[in-house]
Amino acid sequence: MHIISLLQKVDVAEKIKSAPDSGYQIGVVIGSFIPFVILIGIAYWMYNRAKKRDENGY
Repeated sequence: MHIISLLQKVDVAEKIKSAPDSGYQIGVVIGSFIPFVILIGIAYWMYNRAKKRDENGY
């Protein structure tokens, strides 16, 4: 159930059109980019960890 809700497509353009003010628009844009930023951070952390492991000879 949780996976389905995470994979649902969110129509950002529709939310921005029906936004009550500009603050809501900024929040929608930032909120739509947060999952991608988190995934990039996790990928970078995993890459650095693997790189350090190779350098140490483990």
